[in-house]
Order: sequence, then C-alpha cells, then structure tokens
Amino acid sequence: MNSKCFMKLSLVLLLGLVPGTARAEAIPVYDVVVYGGTAGGAIAAIQVKLMGKTVVLIEPSKHIGGLTTGGLGATDIGNKGAIGGLSRTFYERIGAHYAKKSSWNWQPFGSYKSRRQVKGDKAMWTFEPHVAENVLNAMLAEAKVPVLLSERLKLKTGVKKAGNRIVSITTESGKTFVAKVFIDGTYEGDLLATAGVDYHVGREANATYGETLNGLQIGHAVKHQFNVSVDPFLIKGDRSSDLLPGVQPMPRGNDGDGDHRVQAYCFRMCTTTVKENSVPWPKPKNYDPARYELALRNCEAGDSRLSWNPVFMPNLKTDTNNNFAISTDNLGMNYDYPDGDYATREKIIAEHTTYQQGLMWTYANHTRVPKPIRDHFQSLRLAKDEFVNNGNWPHQLYIREARRMVSEYVMSQANCQGTNVVDDAVSLAAYTMDSHNVQRYEKDGRAWNEGDVQVGGFAPYPIAYRSIRPKKSQASNLLVPVAMSASHIAYGSIRMEPVFMVLGQSAATAAVHAIDAKVAVQDIDIKKLQAKLLEDKQVLEWTGPRPTPPILSGTLKGIVVDDKQAELTGEWIPSRSTGGFVDFGYLHDSNVSKGEMVAVFRPKLPRAGRYEILIAHAPNPNRATNVPVKIVSANGTKTVTLNQKTPPKIGNLKSIGVFQFAAGTGGSVTISNAGTNGYVILDAVQFLPVK
Repeated sequence: MNSKCFMKLSLVLLLGLVPGTARAEAIPVYDVVVYGGTAGGAIAAIQVKLMGKTVVLIEPSKHIGGLTTGGLGATDIGNKGAIGGLSRTFYERIGAHYAKKSSWNWQPFGSYKSRRQVKGDKAMWTFEPHVAENVLNAMLAEAKVPVLLSERLKLKTGVKKAGNRIVSITTESGKTFVAKVFIDGTYEGDLLATAGVDYHVGREANATYGETLNGLQIGHAVKHQFNVSVDPFLIKGDRSSDLLPGVQPMPRGNDGDGDHRVQAYCFRMCTTTVKENSVPWPKPKNYDPARYELALRNCEAGDSRLSWNPVFMPNLKTDTNNNFAISTDNLGMNYDYPDGDYATREKIIAEHTTYQQGLMWTYANHTRVPKPIRDHFQSLRLAKDEFVNNGNWPHQLYIREARRMVSEYVMSQANCQGTNVVDDAVSLAAYTMDSHNVQRYEKDGRAWNEGDVQVGGFAPYPIAYRSIRPKKSQASNLLVPVAMSASHIAYGSIRMEPVFMVLGQSAATAAVHAIDAKVAVQDIDIKKLQAKLLEDKQVLEWTGPRPTPPILSGTLKGIVVDDKQAELTGEWIPSRSTGGFVDFGYLHDSNVSKGEMVAVFRPKLPRAGRYEILIAHAPNPNRATNVPVKIVSANGTKTVTLNQKTPPKIGNLKSIGVFQFAAGTGGSVTISNAGTNGYVILDAVQFLPVK
C-alpha cells in the first residue's frame, strides 16, 4: 500500500467518514509518532526531524529523558568507544556544559575527577540530573520536535490497526495520532503490547535460547549477598512464625529454570555532601518498622558495610545505586509492574518510594544502626536543587527491565559472548551481562538474595536490526529500540542508556527509509540503512582490542567442577580482571589471610578409572608460585605444588598428573593458600578420563 492510500484509509477508519456525513475535527497526521520520551525515544524523534520528516514525541510522564534525566548520571556502557551518533553528541553537549566555569557552583572548576572520563574525550559521562534534562530538552527544541507531556496511551484499546499496520494511537485524554511509522520508546513496551506484538516478562529458562546465565540463579548469586547470618522470621528464632516483610520461602526448582520474576527496581538518588544544598532524609508518613527489621538485624549481626553505592558527580553530588545485602533495590516487589495498568504501576512506584525513603531514614537515624553507619548516611543527603518539583526525589523509577519484545531474532548470551555474530548490526553493546537480584528468601533459618549475575570479559558486540522490529505479521510499521527483543540475561547487557539512544537513532533512520521506500520496516535495505548510520557516525563494528574470551565449561571434556561449585572456607573474592577464565570468572584470596582459606573441588565421577587432573588459572605476575594442591584419590592422598605465575602450555588449564579414582564423590582436589607467596586463584578443576 502506498503512503497516500495508507493516509486515506487511516482517516476513513478513524473518522468513520461516509458520503453525506459531517467532517469530524481534523486529526494530526505525522510521518513518525514516537511514544515514550526516554532518552532513546527523544533521540529517535530528533533523528526523524534531522532527516526531514514530521514527528511528534509523546511522553506519559511530566519529564523527558527517563533514567538519563532521572538520576542515572554515572553512565554505564563498558566501552565508551562503542558509542557514536547522536548519543555521543548528547554526552559531548554534557562535556561542553561542564567545560564552562560558570557550571561549577558547589565545587571549584577543575577539581572534579571521574574514572569514567577518557583523556582527550570531549564527551562527559557523569552529570547532574537537571543538566541532562536541560541538554536533552535543548536538543529537542533545536530540532523543533513537538513534545507532548502527560499523555498516556490507552492501554488495551489505544491502538487501531488495519491488518498488520498500526493506523493510529489514542491517549487517555482522547487525543489521536496518525502516522506512517510508530516507534515505541518506553521502558515498559506499552505500545508494542497494545498493538498485539509478542513479548516476554521474566526470566527464560536456560534451555530456551541455549544459555547458562538465565532463569533461577541461586548458585551464581554471590555478589550483593548477605555476609552474616540473619534470622528472617517475624519472631526471632521461631521458625514456625511468618517471614519478615520482603522475605519469601525458599524458591522451588533448579538453577536455570525459567520464572516470572523481574530484576529489582530502585531510585537512583542524587545526594550531596554540601549541607547548605541538602535536605534531611524524609521519614515516610506510613513508615512501617517491620519493613526494616531485617536491615536492623543485619547491622546487629555484624554487617558493617555501607549499603549503597554513591558515585560522585560534578558539584559534590552523587548518583547513588544499590549495593550489598539490603540496599535500595526493592527485591520481589515489582513482578506486577510490566503488565500492570497505570493504577497498579502507580501503587508499585509509591511502595518503592516509601521503602527506599524509609530505608535511608533508618540507616541515618535508627539507634539500632551502629553510629559509624548512621554518621555516614547523615553525611550525604538529598540535593536541594535537584528534582525540585518532586520533593527532591527522582521522578523516574529505575525500570531495569519490563516487557521484552519477542521478534524473529532474540539477542541472547551467545551474542554477548561473541559466539553468535549478526550481520544486520544497528548498534553495539558493551556492558557486562548484569542482572540485579530478583528476590530475598529463607534457607536454613537465614536470609539470602537470589538472581544477581555479573559476567563480562567480552568485547563490544553488534545488536541486530531484527531485534528492534516485530514480526511482520504482527506490526509492519512499528520499531522498538528500548523494550527490544532480547533474553533476560542479554538484555542485562544491552539495557544501558547510551545504547538505547543509539538504537533510537537507528530505529528512526529505519523508519524514514521504510517511508521513503514505501515498504514495511521489515523489508528495508539493511545495507543502505547501515550506510546511513555510518554516515551519521554510529559505530557498528568493533575493531579495538578484545579481551581473552572465557572458556565455556560445556566445551571441556570430562567432568568440570567450577569455583562456584567448590566447598569454600574463608572469604574468597570474585573477579574477572584477567581474561581466559572458565565460565563466569574466578576467585582469589587477595594475598591475605594465609592458611585460612581453603577450597574443595569434589567431582561426581560416572565410573572408576584413571583421570588426568587439570587446574584452570589465568596466569599473572602477582600469582603465587607455591600453591598447595591436595589430591584425594583411590590410591590415597598426595600433595603437589602449583605455580600459578607461569602459563599452561595450552589454554589456561595446567595438568598436575594422572590419578586413579573410584566412581562417585569420594575423590577430591583441595586448594589452599597456606604459606603461599602471592595471589592464589580458584577457577575450575577438570577431571579428564584417560584410556
């Protein structure tokens, strides 16, 4: 159908015009309608205008920019070299702002340092919320993009279609918008869902896309975990009593099983050390002491960690994120958000606000919190000159994931780790596969967190165009750069604000190409699209250095026992600093507490026989040369010394000999740090059958 026929049909369907009837009020008609004014949606609208087409940007809230303007000033990306186009322009505009002395009113010009800055880079990757909002609004104004705020799509009924084409969308206020192409720029995927496009909520099973990091993750949840035993029962010591608020029973199933759970949300607070620019922590009117009993018990049990992560921004402010066992993440309280109606979501947002404000007040004021912790939380308070129309509280809840479209191509762990490489790239992603915890549960009479995964060690990788457009049969004129098609764990890597901006620009460019070629968005010339993206200085291929990729245990023969399966004594520290590790990373002893740290690797051998034992350890000059390794086999016990400073001959696994083992779990390999002269590494032990 050509564009003229489409627009005529659109108006007939919308207005119900038949010969002899009166004309209804004119309905605005655009080339592109962008619903969702996140940073990705805003950049999409700007790109449409720069390409000479008409566009309107519709945002359901009162603010443009989503998390970029809502507190997330400590930009995460992994490798800034992967970001180009209008996304980089935004960060360069931030840099230009802070290059002026007049922008520094709480801190001397030139005194601010950030590890996120790259020497010589005009872009700046850390910023105050109001600066980001001002810059993004200025970019929209310069492009002359019409912006409508506080216009929410009618859920379920707000999309009209003719066959597989979206004709119009209607907001709750009754405004209707006709366009040739629509772009869903929301975190929630409201437009795609209302249009009848397939999507997924929650964690897929590992088996769904051949992954190892999806689904239930009890064994891998070692970070942001309890480091002391905390009683989770309402009546302390009484296991027959109910669990404390926020704690669930032990989850059923095995690691890798799919479920409905969504990684936790929080608010990225902007705090400051400047007393005259701060306000006290508010105590919620409906403050419930029981909600914070677990946090207080955690303090009393000896967890002295400061349970947040304030990263300093310019002008002595912070972007503050979740950290450790009980922090800003409101675990398990967001499952109904993605598919919820507006009333449900508002209730969830209000509950998150109450929880987080109450937790901050508790850490700063409660007498059961140790004084050093209270003093710390009093030294940083909400910035008075940020979020001034919202009680200095962020206006955007951090929706880490909600709905994720299911298109003909779903980005997965294999894409992140470079096993699968697409040829229709429209962006690069570069961040660690990162999922925050999804629930807090009771096991063996103590509290635990579940769901945290942080696995990196890979180079920037391409995102497929096929993953930002739906199946043609469902919507031939819709693009989805934010709630795009990816598995839970792959989305954990992709879901960074700079990447959403890049994908927004790519989606807008694709929309214009589809309009000009008079074809469905699925049928555009991908090479022509990529040529335009490169012309606009986007980065579609990574040519820089690549880290040594991880060794996947599934590719190793025999029986492999990873460090995550070892029986540990002492506080081993997780790391991924040196590449070439097996699966998810490795552990080290920090070169301290010599003689106190032990790890037992116990295989389940299917049959008796001779097995060669190989130990994985990425070499480094700081490694110990005299690591004691005790082997318990059918022939008795033997101890050998392993030099972890020198590299193995092949790969990162070093043979320590061949041993006879009985079937079952009677054999073991024990690694300790007793008397060692450097860092001791735990990674994996391979038991390789010998004929």
